[in-house]
Amino acid sequence: MITWKDVIHFSVNGNPTPHKRVEKTEDEWRAILTPEQFQISRLHGTERPHTGALCAIFDEGIYQCVCCDTQLFDASIKFDSSSGWPSFTQPIKENAIKYIKDTTYGMVRVEVLCNTCDGHLGHIFPDGPKPSGLRYCVNSASMKLKKASENE
Repeated sequence: MITWKDVIHFSVNGNPTPHKRVEKTEDEWRAILTPEQFQISRLHGTERPHTGALCAIFDEGIYQCVCCDTQLFDASIKFDSSSGWPSFTQPIKENAIKYIKDTTYGMVRVEVLCNTCDGHLGHIFPDGPKPSGLRYCVNSASMKLKKASENE
């Protein structure tokens, strides 16, 4: 289980190695993403709270990166944080997420990216439920849900 101490360690000392890398030019990303997906995932934007399509969905399945299809989160660890964004307590694998120290807007936070393609997902905070205490606060536009029923 990843803890806040692990998150800080990764953000300062380097991230786990991903299973693979996906790299595309800006034009290639624009060609496969909607304008909103591109703005949020490639330009580090943020959707307005409570507006994302995945905020209130709690179906079984796997959340994948909208850019490269990397599996990021299992729906079973999604929770309602009332923050306005989909929230998760753990990634599906330790090396699915990249952690970057973010000092924008006069704050110190930890940004989370897809570790495969560097797509911006959101931020992580140490105010989630036990046992990890983590809250991965993720933009809906950065992910897609592959429902469990689609695998049958």
